[in-house]
Formats: sequence, C-alpha cells, structure tokens
Amino acid sequence: MKSEGVSEGSCTAVKRVCLRRSSENSTVEDRAAGGTSVQVSVIVPVYNGSDWLDQCLQAVVDQDYQGSMELSVYDDSSTWVLLRIRLYLRAVDSTCAFRMRLLVARYGVILKVLQSDTRGGSTHSVQSNSIHRLYLFQVFTSHGPTVVMPTWFCSRDWFLKVGPFDEGGKGVPEDLLWFYRSLRLGGSVLRVDECLLIYRYHQHAATHSVLEETIWTLRVNFLQERVLDQWDSFTIWNAGKQGRKLYRSLSLTNQKKVKAFCDVDEKKIKKGFYTYEDSKERPKPKIPVLRVKDASPPFIVCVKLDMTAGVLEESLASLKLKEGEDFYHFN
Repeated sequence: MKSEGVSEGSCTAVKRVCLRRSSENSTVEDRAAGGTSVQVSVIVPVYNGSDWLDQCLQAVVDQDYQGSMELSVYDDSSTWVLLRIRLYLRAVDSTCAFRMRLLVARYGVILKVLQSDTRGGSTHSVQSNSIHRLYLFQVFTSHGPTVVMPTWFCSRDWFLKVGPFDEGGKGVPEDLLWFYRSLRLGGSVLRVDECLLIYRYHQHAATHSVLEETIWTLRVNFLQERVLDQWDSFTIWNAGKQGRKLYRSLSLTNQKKVKAFCDVDEKKIKKGFYTYEDSKERPKPKIPVLRVKDASPPFIVCVKLDMTAGVLEESLASLKLKEGEDFYHFN
C-alpha cells in the first residue's frame, strides 16, 4: 500500500516500508538531500492509531541519539490520521534537532520499524556491554516471538538482501516469515539486555488476526527444517500437553525418529507410554515415557524456562548437555 504523496511507479510497495528506487551505484550520501548522510531511519506504519500516536512519536523525539535520524510515518488507509500526523510533525519540527519528514524512508543506513501502538522504553543510547549475540539455536520458540519486531534495528543493505515483507494480507505473520528468511540467508541476531519497548496489547491490535495455529505450524516447520531433519533420532522432553502436541505436529518421517518422551511427573512415567490415537498406522504408535535420567540426547525441550523453580535448569546442567548440539529449546 503506497503512502500518500508517493507517485505510482516511484516506489516498491511494501506493507512495512516503501523504498524509492535509486541508482544502483549511488551511495546513501549521494541519495540524501543536500549531501547529508542519514544514519537511522525510524519507520512508523499507522492505522487509526489515535490513542497512542502522540506517545509513540514523542518517544522518538526523546531519544538521546546524537547521529542523524529521519522519521517516516506511513498511513495505512486510516480514516483521519494523516492530517494529524502532519500537524504533529510540524509542531515538533520547530523544537526538535532531528530531521523529521513525512516521506519515504530511503536514506538511513540502519532501519528501525516502530509500530504506532508501541513506544520506546529507553531513551538513552545502548552501551556495548549490554549487547549480546543471540545464538541461532535460541530462535526456536513455539509461541512468543524470538525477537519482537518493534525492537528490530536492521541495516538497510541486509533488508534489501532479504527482501520485502510478505504481502499476503490479514492473518499473515509477515514479521516472522521475514525473520526466518533472514536466518536462512545467514543472518545473525544481537540482543540488547535492556527494556527497549513498551508493547501494548489491545483489542484492535493486528496480532489478533494471526491465528495461534498459523504461528505454531510455521515454527514447527522451521524447527524440522533446521534441526530435526538432520537428526537420526531424538527425545521430546515433556510428556505433557506441549510435548504431545509437538509430536502430533511433526512429519511422519520425524515422528518415527522420536525414541521416547521424558518427564519428571511420576504419573506420566508410571503410565509407561504415550499412544498416538489419531494415527492412521496400525498398530497405533506407542512412544515410551522415561525418567529424565534414563533418557538419552539429543532432546527437544518443550518446557518453559523459569517456570519450574529451577528444576528444568538443574536437570539440564546435571546432564552436562550442550545447547545447540545435545538439546534445543522449543518453548
């Protein structure tokens, strides 16, 4: 969807960001007006965000970042919001040292997508000692996102390499699909261990249009592609609801690789096995349920961290397992 003021054919229409075409050999400095280089482009897509827009934009203004920055706000077919955005930016421009303009984000070396119903939780520049590499074996979360998109900072060159967001429309988790494409191309993730964002959960949020089962299926498929397809066999750590759901969601090939479930719940262990009742196979598959100490790696751990009073963490440590080789978290 094009932003108002961008002529047809002058941009590549993308849901989250619209990039004007520029000369293949031009640099950021060449493209910037007046030869001024812009380090960071903050991109804010807006759809009827009246309740939160002021706080969102003010959070950008309040940052202590001293480099050059542009703020690009996009109306996503709102009924009234563009006029208000223009008035707001006009008011802010007289007091703000930043280069605020309602136009296509085409200059920044670094791109930052900020949703209009969120706002920054930190106003100061991040120190290098709070930045840590997020290892690629830590990206297999089953429900919540690995890295919430409004906290992303991404180089412009990498965004162009990975390509635009999926334009499938309502119900498509385009941020998750883009994240997976980035990882497949060798992208890495750096995590800042600070509160960077205040995320609002409200009834009109776009996240409600994405079904939980859609997210689950995408995450299971990515886990299979990147991990399970390379293993000959494995154990699912959790004989409860989450572990059984993972088993049922696997391809038939990977189901056959599951040698056991393991658990600490004596009731599940005493039962001795899990029967996959919905299987079309005869006889129906029966998967052993073992105590953790009797199970063998590699494991897919389907237990939430920080939810077992340290029991899970202690068990993993006692077995001297190496994450990314002997086990992966899927929780």
